[in-house]
Amino acid sequence: MAFTPAVLSRRRLLQLGVGAGAGLLAACRSAAGPELLLAEADLPAAWLKQLPAPWRTRQVADAAAVQKAVRELGQRPAPGLVALSDGWASGLSRQQLQSFEAPRLWARLAAFSAPVARLYAPRAAGQLAFPWAYSPWVIALRSRPDLAARRQEGWQLLLDPSLRGRLVLPSSPRISLEIMGGDFERLERLRAQALAYDDRDGLNLLLSGDAEAAVLPLQRLIPLLRRDQRLAVIWPDSGAPLSWQLLLRPAVAAQSAPPPLEWLGAVLEQPLLEQLLARGLVPPLPQADLAPVARRFPESMAALLLPGDALLGRCWSLPPLSLPEQLAQQNLWDAAAPRP
Repeated sequence: MAFTPAVLSRRRLLQLGVGAGAGLLAACRSAAGPELLLAEADLPAAWLKQLPAPWRTRQVADAAAVQKAVRELGQRPAPGLVALSDGWASGLSRQQLQSFEAPRLWARLAAFSAPVARLYAPRAAGQLAFPWAYSPWVIALRSRPDLAARRQEGWQLLLDPSLRGRLVLPSSPRISLEIMGGDFERLERLRAQALAYDDRDGLNLLLSGDAEAAVLPLQRLIPLLRRDQRLAVIWPDSGAPLSWQLLLRPAVAAQSAPPPLEWLGAVLEQPLLEQLLARGLVPPLPQADLAPVARRFPESMAALLLPGDALLGRCWSLPPLSLPEQLAQQNLWDAAAPRP
């Protein structure tokens, strides 16, 4: 049977042209929509999928690239939102950011998140950050039930002689200084214990058996607790430093792009809330609001996701340090290094 090519009428060609033009126009509108800039895997996929049109996402390699993009605003259209941890956000000036101006949303958060939302400015300052999740630094133990049974010793447990050369500490000296209370003698003993300073790959060292203890953010551990019975987590009763996940508004973001407040609030509610908790990402909601969801998890996990107001009250966030404070901490850290 011979193939007969289809012949398109002039009307059909015009229809196709109009349709293609509409598609291109829609694509242009999408490309011109406000942008959420983030590092890969920094926000849960289920939450990102709910980002309303015309918002779109742009992922870059890491937090350093996000911070650099905010610092270099003006070289390309400014994103409407950026995702950073509090540590990376502290590298931005307040002049590079603008307030969210959404007091009703922030009123849903627990009081201990308020200084972070202001980026540690005075109480009268606006809320420059949406602190959507926090994580305490905790002690992770592998196959050490003897040490887990002594959890009441808290951070002092890290100085146990059996952990010499078997302990992974964070790459940031500040965390080690904080958990040792800035005490030189204890810091010196802690540094003598270290196998590595690596919170990124520290979990791998722990799981492989090269290390028996590590100081890690709780969010890295929660997903593993259900399937790895060798792991135990200790959140010291004396408290712990907190790290935060933030969303921020660059100051030169398009004025026509108000923040998607309904989308922001969705992370504080079901069904997203339970999905976040399963990943170890805990929104700073009042404990009473978290309780119904957190108690769906096994008891040992629920205790970490819902620590209680008393323990949270003994925890602390990490405001940016002044230059003299940075130098003082670095000098203390260097002086505590193991001697050859």
